[in-house]
Amino acid sequence: MILHVKGAPLQGTIDIPGSKSHTIRAVAIAALAQGESVIEQPLESADGLAAVEAYGALGAEIECGDGVWRVQGCGGKWTIPDRVVDVGNSGTTMLVALGSAALMPEGLAILQGDEQVNRRPCGPLEQALNDLGAKVTSTRANGCPPYVVQGVLRGGETTFESRTSQYVSSLLMNCPLAEGDSRLIVPLLYEKPYVGMTLGWLERQGVQVEYAEDYSEFRIPGGQAYKPVNGRIPGDFSSATFFLAAGALGDNDVLCRGLDLEDTQGDKAVVEYLRQMGADISIESDGIRVRGRGLTGCEIDLNATPDALPMMAVVACFAQGTTRLVNVPQARLKETDRIAVMRAELEKLGAKITELEDGLVIEESPLRPAHVESHGDHRIVMSLAIGASMLEGPTTIHGADAVAVTYPGFPAALQGIGGNVAMEA
Repeated sequence: MILHVKGAPLQGTIDIPGSKSHTIRAVAIAALAQGESVIEQPLESADGLAAVEAYGALGAEIECGDGVWRVQGCGGKWTIPDRVVDVGNSGTTMLVALGSAALMPEGLAILQGDEQVNRRPCGPLEQALNDLGAKVTSTRANGCPPYVVQGVLRGGETTFESRTSQYVSSLLMNCPLAEGDSRLIVPLLYEKPYVGMTLGWLERQGVQVEYAEDYSEFRIPGGQAYKPVNGRIPGDFSSATFFLAAGALGDNDVLCRGLDLEDTQGDKAVVEYLRQMGADISIESDGIRVRGRGLTGCEIDLNATPDALPMMAVVACFAQGTTRLVNVPQARLKETDRIAVMRAELEKLGAKITELEDGLVIEESPLRPAHVESHGDHRIVMSLAIGASMLEGPTTIHGADAVAVTYPGFPAALQGIGGNVAMEA
């Protein structure tokens, strides 16, 4: 799909879809639990459905209704899959399901993703699972999927660096069902708020974990069990980032509904990033309102929120002075190398931008319409579309179908607040 976006004022209200991170955790924990779980308002996107497919292949029975998913969990006692477990473009599902498959007492499971996911490094998790008793093998011996997984996860001790929080989250979610106790030593951890999210899920579902305050060590008793999941998935701050940022540009005025600032999602920090740059932000009874009042560049540490880098890079082009987005080297390990891709695509639009090893330096830039590429990355599409809404003339975004990964309704939502968007197959 191709998006053609022309400049237009953006004003109105957006209902933010459910959180991808919470949805995948909910599906995994419901499958790991015994009995029926009811998940309300899950994210019905390619990533959410990838988790459904993966855990269905492992033996959970999952019924996806309109706004409600029902999961009959197996307590981690999987059946041997009769097919390859394909996670599509969902890197989170790959890593979490990799740990879950290691609970299978006999037989084996084969896990793979699409071309992008099969390039994403999983080596530290592979090593940790093998340290804890499983047999996990990269078919290409390169620390990336596809993987062959045999059980069984027994417990023990492992030390590894976690340049994505998902390595730790996978072990935290699956080690409670191991035979024995596990100790995780993590000398390096990025994206700490997402580990906090996982710990919150474990606590709510009756699972015990002891951990250091700085998340450098975790002790997980084995032989535990999850309670079923029953509840509503909160709105996704990662998806909201694009519309929160849209409100901060020009004379725009956007209200985002369905968000909870008390939630554990790391990307709620985007509200403070925009406020730091000068956006007019008010927390109202029905949502978060952002108005454009002129922005000023600053330095932002994105280590905890790498998914925010594409949109914040676009925002920086409209901020007076210089903006530095730093300490986020793991952004190179997402669906694309987002540091390199955002530099390349924003340069096509006329941005004054410098690539750092761990981020970007961006000068206020008079952008101009151009043809740009998504590189198959949903967050690149949405960031460029918001930026294009601020430009006179048409910008064409190729490969825009990538938005289906997390926000299939994005083009319609942008149109709903005044965006001048045309879609071409």
